[in-house]
Amino acid sequence: MLTPIFILSLFSEHELGHPIAFFIFIIACVTDTYDGYYARKYNEITPEGKFLDPLADKILVSSAFISFASLGIIEYWMVGLIIFRDLFVTGLRMAIEHRGLSMVTSMIAKTKTTVQYIIILFTLIVLGLKGMQYVWAHSFLEMVKEFSLIYNLTFFITMFTVLTGLTYLYDNRDAIKNFINQNES
Repeated sequence: MLTPIFILSLFSEHELGHPIAFFIFIIACVTDTYDGYYARKYNEITPEGKFLDPLADKILVSSAFISFASLGIIEYWMVGLIIFRDLFVTGLRMAIEHRGLSMVTSMIAKTKTTVQYIIILFTLIVLGLKGMQYVWAHSFLEMVKEFSLIYNLTFFITMFTVLTGLTYLYDNRDAIKNFINQNES
C-alpha cells in the first residue's frame, strides 16, 4: 500500500520529496520484516500470506528500480534482469505449488532481498543529499560520482539476483522435474 506513495514522493518536485520517499521505503521494509516475523513467531502463516508477502516485496523493489531507471540513475537492462528473475521464479513457484508440489526458498534469496533494500536505500540517500549545501554532503556525492557507486552497486545486485535465480532453480531441480513429469502424464 505504501508503494504508490513512495513513487509519488520519489518523483515529486518538492525539496522533501526524496527524503520522504526514503522514510516511506524504510517504513515499508520494517513493516514487511515485522509482518513476516510476527507470522512465524505466532504460527500465523497462511497460503495467502505466503503468496502476498513475496509479491509485495517484488512490487516495492521493482517499483524502486523502475523509478530509478526512469530518473536516469540506473540502466534499464539491469532492471529488466531483476524483474525477469523475480517474475520467472514467482511464476514457476505458483505453477508448481498449484500442482501440489513445494519449492524451498533459500537463505541466499532472502539475502538478495535484503541487499536490494540496502542498495535502494543507499540510492535514496544519495538522491536526498543532492539538494543539500553541506560540505560533507558535497564530498560524499563527489565520491559516489567518482566511483560510480550507484551503477556499481546496482550492477552487483543485478548479477547477484541472477545468481540467486540460478541457485533457486538448482536447489529446486527435483520439484521442477516432478512438475514436468506431471505435465507429461
